[in-house]
Amino acid sequence: MIKDCKICGISDISILNFLINHTYPPKFIGFICNYPKSSRYVQITDLKKLLNVKKNKSKFVAVLVKPKNKILEEIKDLPFDYYQLYDCSPDEIKKIKLRYHKKIITALTIKNKSDVNKYKLFSAVTDIFLFDSKGYEKSERFDHDLIKNIKLNKKLMLAGNIKFDDNLNNYDKFADFIDLSGGLETSGLKDTSKIEIFLNNLNKIKNENKKKNSID
Repeated sequence: MIKDCKICGISDISILNFLINHTYPPKFIGFICNYPKSSRYVQITDLKKLLNVKKNKSKFVAVLVKPKNKILEEIKDLPFDYYQLYDCSPDEIKKIKLRYHKKIITALTIKNKSDVNKYKLFSAVTDIFLFDSKGYEKSERFDHDLIKNIKLNKKLMLAGNIKFDDNLNNYDKFADFIDLSGGLETSGLKDTSKIEIFLNNLNKIKNENKKKNSID
């Protein structure tokens, strides 16, 4: 049942201010910290300036692809609540979690069922599981049917080329959080009109779910 969302790939202060001051702000806001292949990548000097804001109700997420010690040391004092980790082993994640005292979103990139089953290896070190496509910066889709029936002991975040105006009821039965980046962009830039539509639609389904829970 969808509880909230993450909006990822923020690199512009005006968009960040729009999100944190929105009537229905996203629970999570993600920043690409060490993946220059992405157009949404933010260099460390710019990242420090960008994050010099009051987060209000949102949690900040450092998105990291197999991070080296250098970047982990560079960001350790920045106001991140979560580290979202790609291409890390369970042992690597455990070391990062213990050293930096951050909550962990383990990102699993999915093409087939064997990719999905890898989640079992990470249960002990993960706070939230993110199921994403193999596209990384390309915002590709994967078959969401692959994860519909898995039973997790942690929250499930769903990515994979989800669009700003998608029918969120399609994901409500198996996702706790929806993760968007490219789906909120026009010509490669975050589009406030698309963000507005998405956050308002998300608020509607959150309210519907609250009503269901109160009835139950």
